[in-house]
Amino acid sequence: MLQSQGSTYIIAEAGVNHNGSLDMARKLIDVAAEAGADAVKFQTFKADKCISRLAAKAEYQTSTTSVSESQLEMVRKLELDEGAHRVLIDHCKKVGIQFLSTPFDLESVDLLAQSFNLPTIKIPAGEITNAPLLLKISQTGKTVILSTGMSTLGEVEQALGVLAFGFTRTLGSPSLYAFQEAYRSEAGQEALGFKVKLLHCTTEYPAPFENVNLRAMDTLKAAFGLPVGYSDHTRGIAVSLAAVARGAVIIEKHFTLDRGLPGPDHQASLEPDELTQLVTSIRDVEISLGNGLKLPARSELKNIDIARKSLVAGRSIEKGEMFHEDNIAIKRPGGGISPMQYWRFIGEIAQKSYLEDELIIP
Repeated sequence: MLQSQGSTYIIAEAGVNHNGSLDMARKLIDVAAEAGADAVKFQTFKADKCISRLAAKAEYQTSTTSVSESQLEMVRKLELDEGAHRVLIDHCKKVGIQFLSTPFDLESVDLLAQSFNLPTIKIPAGEITNAPLLLKISQTGKTVILSTGMSTLGEVEQALGVLAFGFTRTLGSPSLYAFQEAYRSEAGQEALGFKVKLLHCTTEYPAPFENVNLRAMDTLKAAFGLPVGYSDHTRGIAVSLAAVARGAVIIEKHFTLDRGLPGPDHQASLEPDELTQLVTSIRDVEISLGNGLKLPARSELKNIDIARKSLVAGRSIEKGEMFHEDNIAIKRPGGGISPMQYWRFIGEIAQKSYLEDELIIP
C-alpha cells in the first residue's frame, strides 16, 4: 500500500536518469530520500522484449541523444538487471524510501511482482492499450497506479476493464466483451476502487503548459470514481502544486542529478534542490488547504480588534444630543459597536457625553 508523509503521495521519478550506472542510481535514491519524497521510481524492462529494431525515437529523444543510434540501441544501455534491482531495493530500505518501478514487458512484471513482491505496480501511459501486460499485472493482485497520458476516456475505461477482469479472476477467455462485462460488474468495480489510482498526464517532455489541462483530473474522477493524481512533465513545479490544490492524491515528477547530463529525460527533469523545493511546497499546500470551514483562523483572532472598526464620536457629543451622520464616525479599533449597527444609532439620543474618537456604547 502507498504510505505517504502527507495527504499527497510524492513519487520522485528517477526513470532512466541513472544512464545505466548503478552508482548513479544509488545517488538518485539518496537525493529522493533527502528531498522527502515518499517513493523513488525506476523503469524495469528487457529492451529486446518491448522495442522493435525498427522503432523510431521520439522527437524529444532525438534532440537529447545521438541521432545515429536507434531507440532500441538507446534503451539497451539503460537496462537494470535483476541484481541491480536487488541492490537498489536494499538501498531504498536503508535510506527509508519506498521503491517503485514500471514494467514494460511480461518478464519484468514477474520480476517486480513475484521475485521482489512489490506491493504496487506503476503502469506507464504507453502501456495503457497493452492488454496482455495489463492483465498479467492485475492477476498478480498488486495495487496499481495507471497513467493515462495520450488517452481518451474510452481507452481508460477499456484498460480498467482489463484490470477488473484480472483482479476478479473472471472465468472464461480474455476478450473485449469479457473485459467490458468485468468492468460493469459489482465485483469489478469494487476491485478497481480498492486497487487502482489514476494519473492524469501529458506525455511530452517537457509538456507545454497549454497542453496540461488539469481540469481533466476532475473529469477522470467523475467518470470512474477513482482517486486521481498527476504525473508532471512540465518545466518547474508550479503545475504540480496546482494539481495538489485541485486534489491530486499522487504527484509524480522526473528528477536528475544534473539536467546537463546526456540522456533522453534529463532536460525535462528537476535537479536535486528543485526536487526538495517541490516536496516542501507540496507539504505547505497540503497544510494550507485546511478543512474548508470558513471561520477566523486562530492566528487571525488577535488581529480582529486591530483591523476592524467601531462606531466612535466624530466630535465632542453632549449627553442628550441626537446621534446623526455628522457626529458619528467609523474608525479603528474594533471591539466596540460594529459599523453594521450604524443606522440603528442614527436618531438615537446620547445617554452620556463623548469626547472625540471615544467609542460609542449602547
